[in-house]
Amino acid sequence: MKGVQVLDVPVLFIVYRRPALTARVFDAIAAARPPRLFIAADGPAHAGEVASCEAARQAAAAVTWPCQVTTDFAAENLGCRRRVSSALDWFFDACEAGIILEDDCLPSPDFFRFSAAMLERYRHDERIVHVSGETYRRRRGSACSYYFSKYALIWGWATWRRAWRSFDLDMRNWPAFRGQPEADALFDTRDERDYWLGTFQQMYEHRLATWDYAWQYACMTQGLSIHPAINLVTNIGSGGDATHTHAHPTLHRPADALETDLRHPDWVVRDRQADLDTFDLRFPGAILKHQRTWRHQAGRPGRWATRLFRRALLRRR
Repeated sequence: MKGVQVLDVPVLFIVYRRPALTARVFDAIAAARPPRLFIAADGPAHAGEVASCEAARQAAAAVTWPCQVTTDFAAENLGCRRRVSSALDWFFDACEAGIILEDDCLPSPDFFRFSAAMLERYRHDERIVHVSGETYRRRRGSACSYYFSKYALIWGWATWRRAWRSFDLDMRNWPAFRGQPEADALFDTRDERDYWLGTFQQMYEHRLATWDYAWQYACMTQGLSIHPAINLVTNIGSGGDATHTHAHPTLHRPADALETDLRHPDWVVRDRQADLDTFDLRFPGAILKHQRTWRHQAGRPGRWATRLFRRALLRRR
């Protein structure tokens, strides 16, 4: 990506118990050489995690370039919900803006330059609340290097203190908001509406052991997010030691390079079709469509049974 300088942007690196993945992401951070690195780590959940947690902390702090390193290592296990949200509070108490990476989010080199450029360009534009490193837009060949979305994707991202101030882990204004016309207006399809209203309700009731849906809610109701036209981060987390992403279908998507100067949109307008793509590919939009089709067909047993019978006959021929 030409024409964009790496700005003085701090990085928050959130780790836990996966030293091998932590080392891979740290190498990408080291190549970008941020002037300030904040490292937050959760504590071990049991005695068997003590060694892996310590190894992950050491891998995250192996700095060899001029850099101010600040750490916040939890003595006990706080869990994803409390640890990540408290780390972000700590980070933005110290920084006006910054880049956030977790130990399973492997960025391309251009992710840092892209994030820094967006943080600078939209620093005072309160319509913009989040910068993502991911994209799920199906359309290729865009005239611009990025677009605007209602979705705040968090596999490699950036934001400002001014935006983080709207975050409330307990979503205390949700009961007053959920019945308003503005709540329905956030969504483009019935599936989107049902999924997100249900998810936000579960988050409000503390039935989800995570933090990011509360941030999604804050961003959806406060402004727009920026997504790059090409993917800049690969999620490399999976397996038994993953916290939430054991088998997500979008894991390990390759990250690309921005090869040209940044081309900025003329207007700050949400890309509705890209949001539909994101709901289908990053969230369960496509699955919900298939489920609805199945329920619709199952409600007409005669026609449904006839189709199954015909397919069985064709397979036997």
